[in-house]
Amino acid sequence: MEFEKIYTTWYPKIFRLCMGYVNDEAQAQDLAQETFIIVWQKLHTFRGEAAISTWIYRIATNTCLRSVEKSKRMPKAELPFQLPDIPEPNREEKIRQLYRCIATLEEPDRIIISLVLEGLPQAEIAAVTGLSEGNTRVKVHRIKEKLLKKLQAYEQL
Repeated sequence: MEFEKIYTTWYPKIFRLCMGYVNDEAQAQDLAQETFIIVWQKLHTFRGEAAISTWIYRIATNTCLRSVEKSKRMPKAELPFQLPDIPEPNREEKIRQLYRCIATLEEPDRIIISLVLEGLPQAEIAAVTGLSEGNTRVKVHRIKEKLLKKLQAYEQL
């Protein structure tokens, strides 16, 4: 498969995955770009034992995890993701609320729910995360419950 086609097909999904992880547009773009640099460098090593999407999501997951680990070692001030003050439809605000709630989850939960939001089947999520399918199914259910509670609490504010 040629890199340009891979990039145009998968970049938006990988960006959203990274965004779910870091809740910072610039950092998510950097992580997505870093992911595709690795994909480009390692494309010749892809053996086709798994779907290309699984391979790319695994690279993105590892890239996000490395970034989070680095940021934990570096002290920094936490700044909330600033959104422009442009009135938008209610749906856009709901999406922002969802991403804010996702950002408060534990790291493994953020990656799992981001993959769910990308529409990956649970078997592929299990392959990306290294969990069993049964464990993945349970985790997805629990994460959805956590998010529902967080969203309900957010709406009551």
